[in-house]
Amino acid sequence: MAIFMHGFRPFFLMAGIVAPLGVGLWALALAGLPVPDGPLPMMRWHAHELLAGFVGGAMIGFLMTAIPNWTGRRGYSGLPLVVIAGLFLAARLALLPGSPVPIAVAAPLALVPLPATMLLVLPALIRAKTARLFGPPLLVLGFWAGQMMMLAEAAGWWTVPGWATGQLLMANMALVLVVLIGGRIVPSFTLNALRKAGRPAVPAPLPGVDRAAILSVTVVVAVDLVMPGGVAAGLAAAAAAVLVALRLSRWYGLRTLRWPLLWVLHLGYLLVALALALKALSLLGGLTWAGAWLHLQVAGALATMILAVMTRATLGHTGHDLVASPMTTVAFVALLAAALLRVFGSAALADPLTAQMAAAVLWVLAFVLFLAAYAPMLVRPRADGKPG
Repeated sequence: MAIFMHGFRPFFLMAGIVAPLGVGLWALALAGLPVPDGPLPMMRWHAHELLAGFVGGAMIGFLMTAIPNWTGRRGYSGLPLVVIAGLFLAARLALLPGSPVPIAVAAPLALVPLPATMLLVLPALIRAKTARLFGPPLLVLGFWAGQMMMLAEAAGWWTVPGWATGQLLMANMALVLVVLIGGRIVPSFTLNALRKAGRPAVPAPLPGVDRAAILSVTVVVAVDLVMPGGVAAGLAAAAAAVLVALRLSRWYGLRTLRWPLLWVLHLGYLLVALALALKALSLLGGLTWAGAWLHLQVAGALATMILAVMTRATLGHTGHDLVASPMTTVAFVALLAAALLRVFGSAALADPLTAQMAAAVLWVLAFVLFLAAYAPMLVRPRADGKPG
């Protein structure tokens, strides 16, 4: 089956399904419809699945696609991919609202897919004998540690550190991965496109800013673990926002406006800086309207970068031209509007619930459009007849 011919295929598809489901069912519950709880209360299921299901699924798909490129081995396919995908799907079904599976069973099941993926890719990393290649998998393991904290509290295994700490750790580790990987692919893809268009460019020199930006976001992770929600966390976020914005400013983002597959990458990276800045304003200035910074981080920065990578990688690895269709461009715009409305709409509108419902509709629309355009590519053989 074509869907099991390459690692990105089943996981990008499942991430694309979890995203609208995780928000859509939560919106129905907020609207007062009788959506039943499952092993997790509805609000906790929504938070967990957007991180472990949507972000986690995209992470697995990315690793299974990138590691073969990094190490020169064949892509992951066949039975190993079927097993990992089956474990991931079983976890999603076990935690689904209305599921009769007890949390004592659902929690361990939900914790299996990420370490199973690490075991699958570890031999290739060891054979490559390149230390830097272990960076992204280690970040994913940190992400998994946050998931363990969340589910451990939910299952009653322990309470400290618990749900809130784990949720923030998952969001932050994913942010570091975006800053790290995005810092490689965004300028690379941009400069290549400008060169092909006859408009070559060279990033303005800012010595040390690349490493400083990555280091600053890792400091945010550390401070949020030991001193969350205080002045130190606000200062760390402010410093990271400035450095990430400085890094982005060198990549000629304004020259990419005619290429949606490129400008959406710049947009995702910009939202990283904006989310960190909003966090700093909330923690240092006590501004109420900035209190939804975590939504801008997850539903804005992480979701935008994930959608950008999933669309580009799917086109490239299924033998299609790297050109965004109108449907893809509308999905990008709808996702941005959803994130901004969710974060700022509650403060701007008299009825916060109206803003949340409108944001949910736009979010669901963005991923329904993604599925409509890319699910056929993910489940069918490559358009050029090549394997993979």
